[in-house]
Amino acid sequence: MGHQHHHHHATAAEVAGNRRRLALALMLTASYMVAEVIGGLAANSLALLADAGHMFSDAAALGLSLVAVILAQRPATAQRTYGFHRAEILAALANGAALLTLAVLIAREAWERLSAPPDVQGGLMLVVACGGLAINLANLRILSGGRTTNLNIRGAWLHVVADTLGSLGAISAGAAIYFLGWRWADPAASFIIATLVLYSSWGLVRETLDVLMEGVPKGISIEDVTASLTDLPGVLDAHDLHIWSLTSGRNIATIHLVIAEDADHQGIIDAANRTLSSRFAIQHATIQVEHDELASQCNPCGSTASPG
Repeated sequence: MGHQHHHHHATAAEVAGNRRRLALALMLTASYMVAEVIGGLAANSLALLADAGHMFSDAAALGLSLVAVILAQRPATAQRTYGFHRAEILAALANGAALLTLAVLIAREAWERLSAPPDVQGGLMLVVACGGLAINLANLRILSGGRTTNLNIRGAWLHVVADTLGSLGAISAGAAIYFLGWRWADPAASFIIATLVLYSSWGLVRETLDVLMEGVPKGISIEDVTASLTDLPGVLDAHDLHIWSLTSGRNIATIHLVIAEDADHQGIIDAANRTLSSRFAIQHATIQVEHDELASQCNPCGSTASPG
């Protein structure tokens, strides 16, 4: 029998880039949040205050994500052998949960205002909302570089997406109030904003929970992995296969391979690692090899691994 480990780690440039993105987006968001709070109070606009509240949650989310990126780079210890990579997943889950809570609070207040729409200064609301939209568009551009490879960055990016939609809703409501006198447009826009926030955050919460529950990563099929490994020359069977994610972009697998008695032990391990890495983005694999003549004695013995 034998074991082989295969590792891949995010580059220092990727980590530094994510830190810069988060820090710049945090600075822009926090600076304009104050302007939206003042403008929302002055205009008596729930949509603006909702957008400001979402900007506050954005600032908290970005700060939490930045801390998580820093923690994830701490070296592994004897107690935490996988390091602190799960901090990114916990931050993403916290961001999603905060969005869900915010959506419910906005919807409740909007529902109450629909029955008796208050007077709102549409002109001021329109100007402040346009400024918020500009800030959000800038943040979307800043964060877009890391959102496809990092779940933590994606969580922060989704916050900004929802806030951008909120700014568009506030602009529409401000225009309707200023030009048409539709006071009900403010709570109506707020309710739409809450719905969009709820929709955008649910997918993030579900995906982070899948990671924490050690589910098979999205886009990977256990059946496809097993078939690909058993198709390798010299491999007779693959069993005890487990695949999960430590954090975004860091997939892990453990597996037993039964090989022919005269097969090239190391060659099969190398081929299996290449297949797992190139076809399924599994960068850390622990492979145990059993020769056919020993399979009846070893099966179903297995190796175990913990995500820490």
